[in-house]
Amino acid sequence: MTAVRTTTSATVVAPGAPGATQVLTFRLDDDLFAADIHDVERVLRWQSPTPMPNVPPWIAGVVDYHRRVVPVIDLRIRFEVPAGPVTPETRIVVFNAGTGWIAGIVDAVLDVSALDRAALEPPPPLFRGVSADYLQGIVRRQGSLVILLRTAELLSATDRLTLARALGTAGDV
Repeated sequence: MTAVRTTTSATVVAPGAPGATQVLTFRLDDDLFAADIHDVERVLRWQSPTPMPNVPPWIAGVVDYHRRVVPVIDLRIRFEVPAGPVTPETRIVVFNAGTGWIAGIVDAVLDVSALDRAALEPPPPLFRGVSADYLQGIVRRQGSLVILLRTAELLSATDRLTLARALGTAGDV
């Protein structure tokens, strides 16, 4: 995994404390997101995904990771964040998503820190449908809001079938 720094704040607690979980925090534009560290397989340096036909526009393509074809989600498109350039900080985060790996393009990986689960607030009621499915909650950290994701929900069952057809696999996406 790429080296990351650990931070502290009012909602970040000592690792191993009761109710604490480790999260990887990353940035998309000016927005902060996090994923449980157990849901993160690896952080990869930028590599251009191989495009795939007949997939939703938020699928940037696929990458080869440990001899497996892994679909790559353009998280900016998926979360309706304005498009941005690839920079030296751009990374691909490979997530453990239930039955397999999926990857997401992020603008930068910021840190790994311990998060107090008690500080996690549910997503506001305005998040409904698919977007509510992949949002676990929101936490305040150093004056900013950080959105904690359910990485296993980034692809719905329908999305997984579409990708399986496009990749010619038996649905192990």
